[in-house]
Amino acid sequence: MNTQLKKRNLIQFYLIQSILRQNSLRQLRTKPTHHYNEKYRTRNTKEDNQEDDLFFYKSKGQHLLTNQRILDSIVRKSSINPTDTVLEIGPGTGNLTLKLLDVASKVVAVEIDKRMVEVLNKRVKEHGFEDKLSVIREDALKAEFPKFDLVVANIPYGISSPLVVKLVYGANPFRSATLLLQKEFARRLLAKPGDSEFNRLAVNVKLVADVEFVMNVSKRDFFPVPKVDSSVVIIRPKDQIPDVNLDEWWAFTKNCFGKKNKTLGATFKQKKKVIELFRLSKMTSSNGEEINRNQYVCADDDGDNEESDGEECHSSSCADRELLLFKEKITEVLKAGSFEDKRPSKLCNEELLCLLSMLNQSGIYFHEQTKPRNVDNVAFAAAYS
Repeated sequence: MNTQLKKRNLIQFYLIQSILRQNSLRQLRTKPTHHYNEKYRTRNTKEDNQEDDLFFYKSKGQHLLTNQRILDSIVRKSSINPTDTVLEIGPGTGNLTLKLLDVASKVVAVEIDKRMVEVLNKRVKEHGFEDKLSVIREDALKAEFPKFDLVVANIPYGISSPLVVKLVYGANPFRSATLLLQKEFARRLLAKPGDSEFNRLAVNVKLVADVEFVMNVSKRDFFPVPKVDSSVVIIRPKDQIPDVNLDEWWAFTKNCFGKKNKTLGATFKQKKKVIELFRLSKMTSSNGEEINRNQYVCADDDGDNEESDGEECHSSSCADRELLLFKEKITEVLKAGSFEDKRPSKLCNEELLCLLSMLNQSGIYFHEQTKPRNVDNVAFAAAYS
């Protein structure tokens, strides 16, 4: 009887211990992070020498990579030579910067936050690297970058797309760009024809560069902790790019990828699409003389912006037969290249370049050819990517 009582008490003891342990773990998992209106205080340690009153704004994409193993791996994968000048965008308080300064000849850091610059300069000076660091305190999207050999950076999430376009279409040639990006954005850059993530950004970037996946990085390796994981990719500009008018290419991909899963035949049968392309082609052939768009608006167009996918511009409803002939010309080109039933989301760049060439040769254009070449290619590409 005493033995059974002891066993029962022992079982109850272990059950109580198990419940207490589970409750402790649950409290740890759900313990809230201290925050001040989306501001996060840095953890001040002797190792990082950061200021007690420095706050990070998650809304501005201020997330510092703190995992030393990942930082070392990024620097190693970047293949930095001792004579290289490295461009770093968004250095923050310098966790990556210090490692870059240790292996590169010079680092140019672009940082808009004055507080971060002050901490960065302090840490760099303490390590004796002040002569190797040049800081540009400006918005990276507006700043004019000096010459550099490669880019290594933890990119703020909010400017990823325009910044990548600025780099690959910019005037400065470089060897490679090792970028830490939001995982979802990296998947879009890496997407191939047929992938659900395949998009116009991937098409435009891969026209001039190759993108390589390096590794995934957990959100727990950042402070403050972001909502999503990240990935590291390396972008390498191509030695040779296709001989194509970039203004025309950007406008063409915008038209195709507006609805990337719709067939090209359906896309180019849309009434307003035909009218716009016809207007551009007439302006090109007439040396820029203004074309009255209303002349080619269908008689039954009541101004409703909604269009059915199969809506076509019939001869009986058009003010000018030229418009119908122009639409038939587009259809003929699509059929000749077997593109009518194909979808942009499944076409590679070689196929898209072939289609654009066929359309241009038939007098069908997507960008106003009479306008002078867009000087600021970067701004144009960023606006349409």
